[in-house]
Amino acid sequence: MATRAKRAKVDDGSEINPLQDFIQWCNRVGLVLSSKVCVSKEGTVAEYGMLALDDIEEGEVVFTIPRSALLHQKTTKASAVLEKERSSLESSSGWVPLLLALLYEYTSSQSHWKPYLSLWTDFKTLDHPMFWSKAERDGLLRGTGIPDAVDTDLANIQREYTDVVLPFIAKHPDLWNPYTHTLELYTKLVAFVMAYSFQEPQVEEDSEEDEDEEDEEEKAPNPPMMVPMADMLNHVSNHNANLEFTTDSLKMVCVRPIRKGEEVFNTYGQMANWQLLHMYGFTEPHRSNANDTADIPVANLYKVAMQGVQSDPDRQLVEEQWEMLCRMMQEKGSFVFGKHGCLTDTELHTALKVLCMSKEEFSEFKDNEGREEDEDDEISLAFSNEGLPGLKASWKRLIHEAARLTVKSYGDVEEGRGVKSDEALMEDKMAFEGLGSRKQNALQVRCGQKSILHRLMELTES
Repeated sequence: MATRAKRAKVDDGSEINPLQDFIQWCNRVGLVLSSKVCVSKEGTVAEYGMLALDDIEEGEVVFTIPRSALLHQKTTKASAVLEKERSSLESSSGWVPLLLALLYEYTSSQSHWKPYLSLWTDFKTLDHPMFWSKAERDGLLRGTGIPDAVDTDLANIQREYTDVVLPFIAKHPDLWNPYTHTLELYTKLVAFVMAYSFQEPQVEEDSEEDEDEEDEEEKAPNPPMMVPMADMLNHVSNHNANLEFTTDSLKMVCVRPIRKGEEVFNTYGQMANWQLLHMYGFTEPHRSNANDTADIPVANLYKVAMQGVQSDPDRQLVEEQWEMLCRMMQEKGSFVFGKHGCLTDTELHTALKVLCMSKEEFSEFKDNEGREEDEDDEISLAFSNEGLPGLKASWKRLIHEAARLTVKSYGDVEEGRGVKSDEALMEDKMAFEGLGSRKQNALQVRCGQKSILHRLMELTES
């Protein structure tokens, strides 16, 4: 997880490498590391990771981090000015205060967190798609949804830096300056936060009074923070440890037994491979990622519905149905399918039901203002892999053809590279390793998504 930096000299003439320096810093700040684990680059799945030196039982704590060792806008040396002017740092991401703290601490030779931040020399190990060329993104990741997400990210980062960060920096030249704290460094720090930060879960409030005050408004999520040591652990969906938050500290707790020599894995949440690559710069082997997903754009369902239209009245009916669906679904741009069925089953159920209505049925549906009486449990079962083959023929046709249209968006059907040839390439170890990490990750994303879509097509075959 970090590049090899120049070794630092200590007073007795010996050398200390960045990892040793970081471990010594952990001791100084009160971070308690179990004697049953060690941080290493050997025997881990990627860069730095944590290995078990002895058997660890479920419930054991492998390390404890005092809250004073966390890095965020309230612990940085620049905290006073960030707190005083926090209203001017508001943005859509909510990350600006943390990013300004990181800009300051990363470039300060006297930073309290220097041994921690020195593990990332110029952030060269970060390989998010935002650092790929546009040609690489559009070519290797076509159809996956990642190129559009990255384009949005880069535009938002540019706007946030120009409109919020630069004016703030100009007001505080004693702490920041635009020649050191550049857009390039800011973008790298955004990727650093994406890949390594943690967010503390919201505390559940049972008070009815609090609920009334909120007027059903969702609470803003807690801002991200950097958690030294916790971010050294690699991720797998089938993890064996989990970060727990207490009043005074954060603890990494084993959630199942770990045998000597095994790697200690945290989880970043239920993440599909496209999300892992977009936010963290890596993927899991798609077969072992139980959380992998594939999206079918809602617009593809509309395109398929229009394909069967024979007359102007029918065309007008589908257009009216589509307009109503767009109002009902609001921001839902895609139907999401996992390995066991549709994860947005309620939305898909509504769309299929509306698009397959007769003129009379649709008129009655509008009179009822779109209210439905179907049970959520019944819908969930109907759109699981077990239930899909039993759907109405008209519904299955829409799903099948929308999935087919989505598969075509990857562009490799015309090139003769279907999911079977992708699988064969990954099984050829020598050929796969020769691809390079970007092509490997892109292949895992594409293959995982297409596998789900092909399975969906099989289940809805008439």
